[in-house]
Amino acid sequence: MELTSETVVVITGASSGIGAAAARRFAREGVQVVLAARRRERLEAVAGEVRRLGGTPLVVPTDVTDPQECRRLIGRTVEHFGRLDVLLNNAGRGNLASVEETTPEQLWRIFAVNAFALWYVTAPALPIMKAQGRGHILVIASVAGKWGYPYNSAYVAAKHAAVGFVAALRAELIGTGVEATVVCPAAVDTEWGIATEGGPLGLLFEEAVRRSRQIARQRALPLAPLPKVLSADEIAERLVELVRHPPRTDVFTHAGTEELALLALRHRRMFEQQMLPFYLGAQQVYEEWRRDGRIPKAS
Repeated sequence: MELTSETVVVITGASSGIGAAAARRFAREGVQVVLAARRRERLEAVAGEVRRLGGTPLVVPTDVTDPQECRRLIGRTVEHFGRLDVLLNNAGRGNLASVEETTPEQLWRIFAVNAFALWYVTAPALPIMKAQGRGHILVIASVAGKWGYPYNSAYVAAKHAAVGFVAALRAELIGTGVEATVVCPAAVDTEWGIATEGGPLGLLFEEAVRRSRQIARQRALPLAPLPKVLSADEIAERLVELVRHPPRTDVFTHAGTEELALLALRHRRMFEQQMLPFYLGAQQVYEEWRRDGRIPKAS
């Protein structure tokens, strides 16, 4: 798809992280950018950056877990700009809890923002794109939608649902001129890892990585194949290229992660053996945090 001053891009979760970086990057193409998230003040700040970079912003504060607000988001977009070309489903949140300590309330909240919202935002956008005969729906999932990470099972399961959502959507869009792509990043340097529900999952994983090196030495194991951390700007650059040149398959932004996903699909135990030092390190840190009261014990 050619990006012009007439192109309209809707971004959820646009107040920070990948969403804000994507808004800035698309703005440099001179497009019209609709910024959606709950925090109006932060959206207005991103809107100022979009203007300075040459884009035309529209701020629409939106809670993507509310179907009515999602319909309003799409309605305001078309009312204001007259069309919708790219929908970037980026809003998401992680959690920190073992399976037995994941409450029903936490489970619902994590699925609401990472999975249910995909239907809430995408469904009202589809008739518009189909009538245009073109459009591109991107979903930011995660490598957690391809394999398992410990102590955030709600997020892992929700991102697996996101991958499945795009697979089903692509099957429905054949012949319509509308594209759908799932993007599976690994570690990205944003505030996401600190803002996870139940505690800072990113900090737990950082310590687990350090422990994994000790465990690998003690057990004479290879280091776990953990991907390099990328910046949100690097992910945003890739998103622009995906819109210009739609891929034929799921997208992995980090080197080596597509191969790991294939290994997890074909031989789960072999994949888990490769990740063993990291998994054991995460176990150690989780139990220590739990004893110290940094993670609530199950009632």
